[in-house]
Amino acid sequence: MKLYDELFSYDELDRIFCDESCVNGLLRFEAALALAEGRAGVIPQGAAQRIAERCGAETFDLAAIAKEAAHSGNIAIPLVKMLTEAVARQDKDAARFVHWGATSQDAVDTGFLLQLRDALTLVEKDLARLTEALATLAGLHRTTVVVARTWMQQALPTTFGFVVAGWLDAILRQRRRLAELRPRVLSLQFGGAVGTLAALRGDGPEVARVIAGELQLTLPAAPWHAHRDRVAEIATFFGLLAGTLGKITRDISLHTQTEVGELFEPTGQGHGGSSSMPHKRNPVTCAVVLAASTRVPGLVSAILSAMPQEQQRGLGGWHAEWETVPQIVRLSAGALHHLTEMLPHLEVNAKRMWQNLEATDGLIFAEAVSVALADRIGKMPAHLLVETTCKKSLTEGRHLKDVLLEEPGLHGHLTAADLDSLFDAKNYLGSSDEFVERVIAQMNEFRH
Repeated sequence: MKLYDELFSYDELDRIFCDESCVNGLLRFEAALALAEGRAGVIPQGAAQRIAERCGAETFDLAAIAKEAAHSGNIAIPLVKMLTEAVARQDKDAARFVHWGATSQDAVDTGFLLQLRDALTLVEKDLARLTEALATLAGLHRTTVVVARTWMQQALPTTFGFVVAGWLDAILRQRRRLAELRPRVLSLQFGGAVGTLAALRGDGPEVARVIAGELQLTLPAAPWHAHRDRVAEIATFFGLLAGTLGKITRDISLHTQTEVGELFEPTGQGHGGSSSMPHKRNPVTCAVVLAASTRVPGLVSAILSAMPQEQQRGLGGWHAEWETVPQIVRLSAGALHHLTEMLPHLEVNAKRMWQNLEATDGLIFAEAVSVALADRIGKMPAHLLVETTCKKSLTEGRHLKDVLLEEPGLHGHLTAADLDSLFDAKNYLGSSDEFVERVIAQMNEFRH
């Protein structure tokens, strides 16, 4: 079923995880294996060259590989058989050296890592674009006042720039995580039947070194067939990324509610419309990202559950990764791409943000009044006095400042001018501007 592919993924990423790309990854391993063994003198160099020449995915019957994999347990077994036959048609002696000293898992794991590396390159590009867009948005709105909300209720004034800086800070952490884990995760898998490379009679480490260099993968200290923390780490990274993207789009979608009306996704032909209600501007990108952030954690859980694999080669746990990890990557990277495309065009209604500051009749400034009054009469008396006036404001449906002006307990402590200043949102933004500046400054580490 492909009807929803465009919604949750995108073409460039889908090409990385298509059947041909998967087979091509295994063949790249087989070619690198043969060339490395030829260079090390393990197999004749002529045979190595013949094998490498036949490692093109376009020459293999993908449907036949899929059918035979149902009986063999993985796609490497039928692929190696077909490769051997292809080499034999040209050079029967060279065909004897196909897949020499390797095992199916070496080809499957390493092939997938090559796909994953290409996917991570796309992810890094989109993360860079997203951080630039967020930094621009945070800087543009660093003084745009908006109501901060806690427990879904209006709390205190903040700035939209500060809100965006929080999103940016989280995405920058994801960029650091990815940069740090990349060499650890993209690590060659080559160990032969049980990880000892015994069939190569002492030449295994050198062959592994050459393969790693050829494929530009990290050379691990030892093969890692049944130790799946690398796979689990990349799955968990994407789980964290999906969660962060979900947080951002949850916030955006709440701001787009009709009664709030502070943000809107960009309009366009067919974008965000309703099949029955012409007036609606649905936050489609938010829906897509939130769907991914809902689905990915369960998939990550499957990969974590698959980690305790049996002895030197796992049964079932390894197999559980093959479709699950690509799905995790496609959903998470797809969500990232769609948000990255939308965010630079996000519409900000600063006027509505300012209007919403008055929705509580000044109650969001209660803390500011209480803090100022505490300097005069003490914290607890100030708290109780302001609490009483807040209740009166709610009961009588009057603005809090008007109620406070009539409160005898304030006389001699806070003047009308003091209250005017305390009820000016721009005077109660704390260190938000400094925090925005500090977050944006972190961008420099990724620009050098």
